[in-house]
Amino acid sequence: MPGQMVTQALISKSSKYQFGKFTLGKFLSLLMVSGLIYLLAHRSSKGFVSGELHNKEVESRHASKDSPTIRTFWRKPPRLPPRLPPNEIYKNSSILHHPPSSEWTSRQKKVKEAFEHAWSGYRNYAMGHDELMPLSRRGVDGLGGLGATVVDSLDTAIIMGADDIVSEASKWIEDNLMKKISEKGQVNLFETTIRVLGGLLSAYHLSGGDQAGGGDSGIAVAPNKTNPDRLLAVSKDLADRLLLAFTSSPSAIPFSDVVLRDRSAHASPDGLSSTSEATTLQLEFSYLSRISGDPKYDSETMKVLEHMRTLPTVEGLVPIYINPYSGQFSGENIRLGSRGDSYYEYLLKVWIQQENYRNTSLKYLFEMYTEAMKGVKHLLVRKTTPNGLVFVGELPSGRNGAFSPKMDHLVCFLPGTLALGATKGITKKKALESNLLTKEDIENLQLAEDLAKTCVEMYFVTSTGLAPEIAYFHIEGNPEGGPDGGNKSSEYISDITIKPLDRHNLLRPETVESLFVLHRITEDPKYREWGWQIFQAFEKYTKVDSGGYTSLDDVTSLPPPRRDKMETFFLGETLKYLYLLFGESNILPLDKYVFNTEAHPLPVIRSVVQVSNTV
Repeated sequence: MPGQMVTQALISKSSKYQFGKFTLGKFLSLLMVSGLIYLLAHRSSKGFVSGELHNKEVESRHASKDSPTIRTFWRKPPRLPPRLPPNEIYKNSSILHHPPSSEWTSRQKKVKEAFEHAWSGYRNYAMGHDELMPLSRRGVDGLGGLGATVVDSLDTAIIMGADDIVSEASKWIEDNLMKKISEKGQVNLFETTIRVLGGLLSAYHLSGGDQAGGGDSGIAVAPNKTNPDRLLAVSKDLADRLLLAFTSSPSAIPFSDVVLRDRSAHASPDGLSSTSEATTLQLEFSYLSRISGDPKYDSETMKVLEHMRTLPTVEGLVPIYINPYSGQFSGENIRLGSRGDSYYEYLLKVWIQQENYRNTSLKYLFEMYTEAMKGVKHLLVRKTTPNGLVFVGELPSGRNGAFSPKMDHLVCFLPGTLALGATKGITKKKALESNLLTKEDIENLQLAEDLAKTCVEMYFVTSTGLAPEIAYFHIEGNPEGGPDGGNKSSEYISDITIKPLDRHNLLRPETVESLFVLHRITEDPKYREWGWQIFQAFEKYTKVDSGGYTSLDDVTSLPPPRRDKMETFFLGETLKYLYLLFGESNILPLDKYVFNTEAHPLPVIRSVVQVSNTV
């Protein structure tokens, strides 16, 4: 009956009135009602998304088949996640803000500007000295007087495209370094190899000197900015003098110190060498043999690792001191911090570098690395109370002694090394798709991510957002307490103790190194976010207006007291890794390059001709 009345009303109107004032609007209304009736009769098998779904689970899958209500069509907009403070942002990667690529390009530019600011202070007040004292505005020579900051910075400048700095550093090296090498006295074998020799060789490669392996870097060669031939000549002269530490020793373990002008070498005052220092020389010397055609560099340094293969270990772990006279370990102190760290790093990286011999003559290196990582997991890895941070402790008195819940910032190299060892430099996604990961690889990747989080918490737990040199962790049954990091809003304030003598920050690179490697391998954007927060803290608290950046005495107090020292590795490592972290993955790909322990990239050696006579 009502339908007939509506029809009669429509018929009784004039045609103009029907079209202009009534029929169009009413027709649309009827159309909407008809559509509603149709939807009720032919609803989707999947049902409708309710606004309530953001807040609770659907009680039953059958509920989706119920008739929709009016609020289905006028539902509330979805609830946005809350904004978190910077030190909380990483806790839920699903709500991370992922800046567009243009923003990461902008952030990468900020790192380049920081490098230029650091260099300006060094150039203006300390050019030719090893390091800058930015507050005193003068230079200091604590590494033998070879202008270590110049050489350590050169490949960073090449990577960043800082052409003016490339020109300045290259000219200084060409005009001064050979003369300094011939005149200077005692230098440490390890520090000079990783910073100066490593820096020269990396710059040689990146500036186009190595035609056989220079096409994979993704970095444009700036013409006429460097002199590769001169870089190689200086490298050979320096290496020839450093080789005296190997040939003068009665064992395969080199002496720790070299007198450059006298071409002589000797042991340290206590007669011992650090295990890490004696075993962290091979990447540089092997690559020099590759490009010079002279096998002596590779031969002498590889004897060290061959000898280490014969020594007893504790589940692959080794004491931090070794005697160059006897070739045997001294003491039982086992740790992955100072004097132990890069031994484990180079077991893996030397194996990666020599691609053609990974499954033959150098297979033992990966086997030693694998055994050592099993030992780390069994003997050194613990979790904190109350919140379960994963960390790596120490055995100061060996396997049968007490466990120490102490972890140096230096140990934060380990997450990157574990990730690199798991995938050999390719992405996790690619490794999984190709079925290349073993169960142990997957475990090591997880440990790498857990340890990286702990390393970042060492930053976020402090008042400045910068990490101390050393942290102690609370574990069950350990009554040792102490002062915290000062950031009372940190969830982990009760897990970490920072003792007064350990509160300094030296602008170290190990954490951002691991963030760089983990981002490349996992492709998880949280590692970039963490790196950006760390960079901002460096900018806020360590930047010196007149040029340079300074170390800090106490990261737990505000404002932090400053130490007046800019280490060479801030330019050579820290800023380089941050720049690469924010950049594209085709720059220095990790399956084609290995970074020495001072962040100097050297190419994986793929040549058919074997240079080494150690095989």
